[in-house]
Amino acid sequence: MSTKYIIGIDEAGRGPVAGPVSVGAVCADVSAVIEHELFAKGIRDSKKLTAKQRDILFNWIHENSNLRHGVGLIGPDIIDTKGIVFATRLAMENAIEQVLPGGCSMDDVTILLDGGLYAPEIYKNQETIIKGDEKEVLIALASVMAKVSRDREMERLGLEYPEYGFEGHKGYGTKAHYAALRENGMCQAHRRSFLTRFFINTHF
Repeated sequence: MSTKYIIGIDEAGRGPVAGPVSVGAVCADVSAVIEHELFAKGIRDSKKLTAKQRDILFNWIHENSNLRHGVGLIGPDIIDTKGIVFATRLAMENAIEQVLPGGCSMDDVTILLDGGLYAPEIYKNQETIIKGDEKEVLIALASVMAKVSRDREMERLGLEYPEYGFEGHKGYGTKAHYAALRENGMCQAHRRSFLTRFFINTHF
């Protein structure tokens, strides 16, 4: 049976010391034509887009009836207890489940993944593509879904824990973030397993 649907997958937030890991999924019918003016300019990788451009694409994905979209967000509690690889895989499974059309079989779906990502083995038709977010439209859109969703969650956490400045650095290990950690210690949003060495080497 030939492929009926293509799903693009990408992640954001594997490396930060705070906040969730995020995996985006965008699904389209194999015959769907996906066009946007940003693509015409050769811009696909979400990291090369401005925040405003990512928001434009994020909203466009939600409004496009040809696209099914989903995001899996897995927080520090699972990252610390199960590891980042497990958490990323769980986030991916959640995202894929959100976009799978009802009644389709595994043979109906081909999954395209960015970089070193791999889908669960039950999805026999899958391909991991180096720099896939620059080469495949659906991976590029999945990248936007993952990053914008995670950035918005970090902005929410910035309001909940204003002393850390999450809305600015998005949980990455910046100089300002580490200074806040030295002053305030960790909060519930931090990945303790990522910060063990930092606190061992920090002299208060």
